[in-house]
Amino acid sequence: MSTPSSTVSPSPLAARALQVIGDSQKRALDPVDRFSEIIFGLIMVLTFTGAMSVAEGGREGVRQMLVTALACNVAWGLVDGVMYLVTSIAARARKALVLRGLQAADPATARAIVRAALPEELAATSDQAAVDRMVARIRSHPEPRRSAGVTVADLRGAAASCLLIVLATFPPTIPFLLVEDPARALRISNAVAVASLFLAGRWLGKATGIRPWLLGLAMVVLGTVLVGITVALGG
Repeated sequence: MSTPSSTVSPSPLAARALQVIGDSQKRALDPVDRFSEIIFGLIMVLTFTGAMSVAEGGREGVRQMLVTALACNVAWGLVDGVMYLVTSIAARARKALVLRGLQAADPATARAIVRAALPEELAATSDQAAVDRMVARIRSHPEPRRSAGVTVADLRGAAASCLLIVLATFPPTIPFLLVEDPARALRISNAVAVASLFLAGRWLGKATGIRPWLLGLAMVVLGTVLVGITVALGG
């Protein structure tokens, strides 16, 4: 007598991996990209606040710093958005070139292309029969387009890259808008920036499976060191 088939539930780790992959596919930027943009924006504004002399500049110096920091981050946000478009188009064109080359190659060359495209561990454990099945499956697909134009996903990613860098400027600058004493505002701003670095690292840890609190602390240390180096070099 046959028993009803049951669905095997994935392990907690496998379920988390599926969730992370699904979340990344639904968003314009994956977790690492989003984290990079936020950290870049925070370090940029910390560079300005770290180099600012409240005693010499006063309220006028604070205002100028805010304007300069915002303008700089907007400019870098636009540059980053354009570079996102360029790299997305180039990556898509490269994939299309590899697929076209694989479809036109002889069997031995096709196997070499597939093995080169696979992660090193997977390529080492895949025998010739498995690679041949991959080649056959890929060759069954229609030839990719030769055009590698801009897609809606590219535009969303570029806009997200730009927006994240700009938005990361605001939390550390809010104290300067609400607190009259520039020296006190600077201390609060630095505390907000450090807390933001920790939260960004903690969030990345949750998204990637690394210990959140440990990665958060690491980002505080790394961000502080990078800001110190940037200020020391006159950046």
